[in-house]
Amino acid sequence: MRAIVFDGTENTLVDGVTLRTPGPGEVRVRIVASGLCQSDLSVVNGKIPFPVPVILGHEGAGVVEEVGPGVTSPVVGDHVVLSTLATCGQCAACTSGRSTMCRESFGKTATPFELDGTPIHNYAALSTFSEKIVVKAGQAVPISKDISLATACLIGCAVLTGAGAVLNRARVAPGDSVVVIGSGGIGLNVIQAARVAGAASIIAIDMNPDKEAKAAAFGATHFIRAGQGDPVAAVREITGGGAHHVFDCVGGEAVTSQGMEMLDWGGQLIMLGVAGPETTLSVPATTFYMDRSVLGCRYGSSRPGADIPKYLDLYRSGRLLLDELVTKTYEMEEFSSMMDDARSGKLDRGVLLMSS
Repeated sequence: MRAIVFDGTENTLVDGVTLRTPGPGEVRVRIVASGLCQSDLSVVNGKIPFPVPVILGHEGAGVVEEVGPGVTSPVVGDHVVLSTLATCGQCAACTSGRSTMCRESFGKTATPFELDGTPIHNYAALSTFSEKIVVKAGQAVPISKDISLATACLIGCAVLTGAGAVLNRARVAPGDSVVVIGSGGIGLNVIQAARVAGAASIIAIDMNPDKEAKAAAFGATHFIRAGQGDPVAAVREITGGGAHHVFDCVGGEAVTSQGMEMLDWGGQLIMLGVAGPETTLSVPATTFYMDRSVLGCRYGSSRPGADIPKYLDLYRSGRLLLDELVTKTYEMEEFSSMMDDARSGKLDRGVLLMSS
């Protein structure tokens, strides 16, 4: 089996990786397509510490090849979108519908792969830069076979995270004003979910002026180029005092502090961007006196089993754009090129095609 293995220095396409068989409650999935997310890049550049060797990738879709004991859904042959939430299904968080708060689904490491006798870690309970993976059955959500897996794979992270932040966590209401800092894969899904939610103004902010046209296509009503002028003043002028919701899709003290200044009274900042573990935030206490708040948001506060079908319904109706998220597709041999294109800001989402 082939996979992209990261050894702490570089990613290498290798053959001969082995994978354990699915146990009770697990399934084996043949990966067809996988998106490259900023979180994968953050492991490579050291922003997110992670044990190596590891197979990265956590935004995938494929076909179920084998099911373990006790699994009734999905079944062999099902097309599935994969979720990083390897939840227990039994704790108070799971049974109350707050699956992202299940402690069994966070911070766990495992070594289901092996190469020449060396165990290899999986990443985010997945590792979709491999031709096959073993996951909990609940992580594999069946979808219709008429939907392209190269498109559907992006639901597993970019859509669940971005759209979920709007619809599940912030609960943007019709007429609200929304600011989105960062117009990459996550930011574009925040933008289009805000449009779906009926936001009156959707202000996209990005360093790259080339992002303006794509942001507008996804629903942005205004575009501010970061680094030119005062974005806080620009937001206040557009919104008449400040925004109801600011989504930080970048992370970092300077960006987050600016986001707080963009809020209207009663407004909320939703944290989506991954900041380094050493990053701290310093905000004047008076910021919160007028009911402003900061919200963390893990994985869009998602319930994948319910949210993935909902987003696919929105896609079928033309209200949610998925095909347009894919900037370019790559073969496994072109992985380095995909990484370079992502680092240089050329991609909204690059998709790795593993097999057909």
